[in-house]
Amino acid sequence: MNWSTENCTISRTMDILGDKWTFHVLREVFVGVRRFEDIRARAGVPRQVLTERLAALIERGLIRRHPYRLPGQRERSEYRLTQAGIDLYPVLVAMIQWADQYLPLDSGPPIEPRHRGDCGERVTVVMQCEGGHEPDPREVAFRPGPGAQPR
Repeated sequence: MNWSTENCTISRTMDILGDKWTFHVLREVFVGVRRFEDIRARAGVPRQVLTERLAALIERGLIRRHPYRLPGQRERSEYRLTQAGIDLYPVLVAMIQWADQYLPLDSGPPIEPRHRGDCGERVTVVMQCEGGHEPDPREVAFRPGPGAQPR
Protein backbone atom coordinates (compact mmCIF):
# COMPACT_ATOMS: atom_id res chain seq x y z
CA MET A 1 0.00 0.00 0.00
CA ASN A 2 2.50 2.55 -1.22
CA TRP A 3 -0.14 4.98 -2.45
CA SER A 4 -1.76 7.88 -0.67
CA THR A 5 -5.32 7.75 0.63
CA GLU A 6 -5.80 11.52 0.45
CA ASN A 7 -8.00 11.23 -2.66
CA CYS A 8 -9.66 7.97 -1.54
CA THR A 9 -12.81 7.01 -3.42
CA ILE A 10 -14.45 5.69 -0.24
CA SER A 11 -13.71 8.91 1.65
CA ARG A 12 -15.18 11.04 -1.15
CA THR A 13 -18.31 8.89 -1.18
CA MET A 14 -18.70 8.98 2.60
CA ASP A 15 -18.43 12.77 2.52
CA ILE A 16 -21.80 12.64 0.75
CA LEU A 17 -23.47 9.52 2.15
CA GLY A 18 -21.82 8.96 5.52
CA ASP A 19 -24.10 10.74 7.96
CA LYS A 20 -27.00 9.21 9.88
CA TRP A 21 -29.84 10.68 7.84
CA THR A 22 -28.74 10.72 4.19
CA PHE A 23 -29.71 7.16 3.33
CA HIS A 24 -32.98 7.54 5.26
CA VAL A 25 -33.84 10.46 2.98
CA LEU A 26 -32.69 8.59 -0.14
CA ARG A 27 -34.69 5.51 0.92
CA GLU A 28 -37.88 7.56 0.93
CA VAL A 29 -37.18 9.08 -2.47
CA PHE A 30 -36.26 5.64 -3.84
CA VAL A 31 -39.68 4.28 -2.82
CA GLY A 32 -41.52 7.25 -4.31
CA VAL A 33 -41.96 9.61 -1.36
CA ARG A 34 -41.12 12.99 -2.87
CA ARG A 35 -42.56 15.79 -0.77
CA PHE A 36 -40.77 17.40 2.16
CA GLU A 37 -43.44 16.78 4.81
CA ASP A 38 -43.98 13.20 3.67
CA ILE A 39 -40.24 12.47 3.77
CA ARG A 40 -39.98 14.10 7.20
CA ALA A 41 -42.90 12.13 8.62
CA ARG A 42 -41.89 8.73 7.21
CA ALA A 43 -38.16 8.98 7.94
CA GLY A 44 -38.55 10.75 11.28
CA VAL A 45 -35.96 13.34 10.27
CA PRO A 46 -35.94 16.63 12.18
CA ARG A 47 -37.07 19.51 9.92
CA GLN A 48 -33.74 21.40 9.93
CA VAL A 49 -31.75 18.22 9.33
CA LEU A 50 -33.98 17.29 6.39
CA THR A 51 -33.60 20.78 4.92
CA GLU A 52 -29.81 20.45 5.15
CA ARG A 53 -29.70 16.90 3.74
CA LEU A 54 -31.93 17.77 0.80
CA ALA A 55 -29.79 20.82 0.02
CA ALA A 56 -26.62 18.72 0.18
CA LEU A 57 -28.10 15.99 -2.04
CA ILE A 58 -29.16 18.62 -4.57
CA GLU A 59 -25.73 20.27 -4.46
CA ARG A 60 -24.02 16.90 -5.00
CA GLY A 61 -26.33 16.09 -7.92
CA LEU A 62 -28.17 13.10 -6.42
CA ILE A 63 -31.63 14.63 -6.39
CA ARG A 64 -33.29 17.61 -8.07
CA ARG A 65 -36.18 19.87 -7.17
CA HIS A 66 -39.34 19.56 -9.22
CA PRO A 67 -41.98 22.28 -8.66
CA TYR A 68 -45.62 21.51 -7.98
CA ARG A 69 -48.59 23.55 -6.77
CA LEU A 70 -51.76 22.37 -5.09
CA PRO A 71 -54.85 24.45 -5.93
CA GLY A 72 -54.96 27.63 -3.87
CA GLN A 73 -51.50 27.10 -2.36
CA ARG A 74 -48.02 28.40 -3.03
CA GLU A 75 -45.58 26.55 -5.26
CA ARG A 76 -43.58 23.86 -3.48
CA SER A 77 -40.94 21.34 -4.48
CA GLU A 78 -40.88 17.61 -4.87
CA TYR A 79 -37.55 15.81 -4.82
CA ARG A 80 -36.65 13.39 -7.57
CA LEU A 81 -33.58 11.28 -8.20
CA THR A 82 -31.06 12.27 -10.84
CA GLN A 83 -29.18 9.57 -12.73
CA ALA A 84 -26.43 9.76 -10.10
CA GLY A 85 -29.08 9.12 -7.42
CA ILE A 86 -30.66 6.25 -9.35
CA ASP A 87 -27.20 4.71 -9.71
CA LEU A 88 -27.11 4.38 -5.90
CA TYR A 89 -30.00 1.91 -6.02
CA PRO A 90 -27.71 -1.15 -6.00
CA VAL A 91 -26.01 0.26 -2.88
CA LEU A 92 -29.38 0.44 -1.13
CA VAL A 93 -30.26 -3.10 -2.25
CA ALA A 94 -26.85 -4.35 -1.03
CA MET A 95 -27.47 -2.73 2.37
CA ILE A 96 -30.87 -4.43 2.61
CA GLN A 97 -29.37 -7.74 1.50
CA TRP A 98 -26.58 -7.50 4.11
CA ALA A 99 -28.96 -6.50 6.93
CA ASP A 100 -31.42 -9.28 6.09
CA GLN A 101 -28.57 -11.79 6.40
CA TYR A 102 -26.73 -10.41 9.44
CA LEU A 103 -29.39 -8.39 11.30
CA PRO A 104 -32.54 -10.42 10.61
CA LEU A 105 -35.83 -9.74 12.31
CA ASP A 106 -37.77 -12.68 13.74
CA SER A 107 -40.80 -11.57 11.75
CA GLY A 108 -38.84 -11.40 8.49
CA PRO A 109 -37.66 -8.51 6.33
CA PRO A 110 -39.71 -5.32 6.61
CA ILE A 111 -38.89 -4.38 3.01
CA GLU A 112 -37.92 -6.53 0.05
CA PRO A 113 -36.56 -5.34 -3.28
CA ARG A 114 -38.69 -7.05 -5.93
CA HIS A 115 -38.56 -7.03 -9.72
CA ARG A 116 -41.47 -4.92 -11.00
CA GLY A 117 -41.64 -7.00 -14.15
CA ASP A 118 -43.76 -10.08 -14.64
CA CYS A 119 -41.62 -12.32 -12.46
CA GLY A 120 -41.85 -10.32 -9.20
CA GLU A 121 -38.81 -12.11 -7.81
CA ARG A 122 -36.52 -10.70 -5.13
CA VAL A 123 -33.65 -8.57 -6.45
CA THR A 124 -30.11 -9.12 -5.14
CA VAL A 125 -26.77 -7.49 -5.78
CA VAL A 126 -23.98 -9.70 -7.08
CA MET A 127 -20.31 -8.78 -7.29
CA GLN A 128 -19.01 -9.45 -10.79
CA CYS A 129 -15.74 -8.70 -12.55
CA GLU A 130 -15.67 -7.29 -16.07
CA GLY A 131 -14.81 -10.78 -17.33
CA GLY A 132 -18.18 -12.05 -16.10
CA HIS A 133 -16.89 -13.98 -13.07
CA GLU A 134 -18.45 -13.75 -9.61
CA PRO A 135 -15.40 -13.71 -7.33
CA ASP A 136 -15.49 -14.43 -3.63
CA PRO A 137 -14.54 -11.26 -1.70
CA ARG A 138 -11.25 -12.91 -0.75
CA GLU A 139 -10.46 -13.13 -4.47
CA VAL A 140 -10.67 -9.35 -4.93
CA ALA A 141 -7.64 -7.11 -4.42
CA PHE A 142 -7.49 -3.33 -4.44
CA ARG A 143 -4.74 -2.13 -6.75
CA PRO A 144 -3.57 1.43 -7.48
CA GLY A 145 -5.55 3.00 -10.31
CA PRO A 146 -4.58 5.79 -12.68
CA GLY A 147 -5.52 8.42 -10.07
CA ALA A 148 -3.34 6.87 -7.35
CA GLN A 149 -0.69 9.13 -5.87
CA PRO A 150 2.49 7.81 -4.27
CA ARG A 151 2.60 8.03 -0.50
